[in-house]
Amino acid sequence: MQVTHLSLTSFRNYRRLELDIPSGLIVFQGDNAQGKTNLLEAIWVLTTTKSHRATTDRELINHAALTEILPVSRLFAQVQRRDSNFSVEVVLKLEKGSASDSAMVRKRIRLNGVIRRAAALVGQVNAVIFSAQDIDLVSKAPTLRRRFLDIICSQVDPHYLHCLQQYYRVMWQRNRLLRLLREHRARIEQMEFWDRELIENGSYLIEKRHRLVQNLNEIVKGIHLKLSGAVEELEILYMPSVATGESDSLQEIKAEFTSALHAVQGVEIARGMSLRGPHRDDLRAMVNGMDAGIYGSRGQQRTAALSLRLAEAEYLHSQTGEQPVLLLDDIFSELDQKRQEHLLEFVSSSEQALLTTTDPGIPSPSLLSPSACFRVAEGKVEPTCIRGG
Repeated sequence: MQVTHLSLTSFRNYRRLELDIPSGLIVFQGDNAQGKTNLLEAIWVLTTTKSHRATTDRELINHAALTEILPVSRLFAQVQRRDSNFSVEVVLKLEKGSASDSAMVRKRIRLNGVIRRAAALVGQVNAVIFSAQDIDLVSKAPTLRRRFLDIICSQVDPHYLHCLQQYYRVMWQRNRLLRLLREHRARIEQMEFWDRELIENGSYLIEKRHRLVQNLNEIVKGIHLKLSGAVEELEILYMPSVATGESDSLQEIKAEFTSALHAVQGVEIARGMSLRGPHRDDLRAMVNGMDAGIYGSRGQQRTAALSLRLAEAEYLHSQTGEQPVLLLDDIFSELDQKRQEHLLEFVSSSEQALLTTTDPGIPSPSLLSPSACFRVAEGKVEPTCIRGG
């Protein structure tokens, strides 16, 4: 899979960009704050409908465009699969009448020119994004690790994304009822419907996350042994808030979930919130049997995070038959020579990889020759080398 053309209008610091992108390794070089990361972010928005770093969609609209009568940002890409070509488009429109921080942004999605729901876009473009902040996957909050699992599952299973969206809608309603019960303004019988919905959707998420971690473990161990010079073994452990076993079926998970909710019902009412379910799950990276998030050095945490990203890419390839587009955001400065070489070795076999860097010497020509190099400065992208031309 590859993105063959990217078009941006009023996105971040790009007022207008039309960029043809070849296959292979593409290097975007430039100083900080010039727009390199914004290019990768744009492709990620076209992959998942959401930014990996913005807190609101309003941040994505070019600042100058906010002064216009109709502030609009448009992202468009032509994408090539092995057996087909298609186009994806995301349009962000700030509601007329206000450009304040609280203004609503409406999002419109098109696939091949046809308006679709946002969920229909997820899984059309498969991509994996690498960044210097990936160390947070190992060392920071569980929310990041749940999102890691959710993005992978959603790219290969549309029903997973549907259940995920429905689960959080149900949990919001259920939490509201729990607060009403705490205030004696509702009947306990009303919980039955919301419990059933929470269990139905949440059990599917747990089962798919459980299977995903099993598959990732088969991939990540070999990757990490190579990255660590065969001195460290990595295992990832899925830590659901509802008990599962190696052979648990979906029906068994539902039964465990039901029991767990009954056991904590009184506490949930007292606290006014749901205490069991996939919104409380976690993932742990164990290096030589020790939790790397707690006991690992920064070097060990970074290596574990890189191993997870490489395993993610291999898993998506195995499930979809398409190599995902690799988005590598200025990560080489964080890696030693050995890890740079291993990552570039992996990149060399990918169909398309977009790499940003501030260093004109990365990647080293002795390690890998890029298909194309671009200089990024003040929201403008100019080619500096194109292989074969």
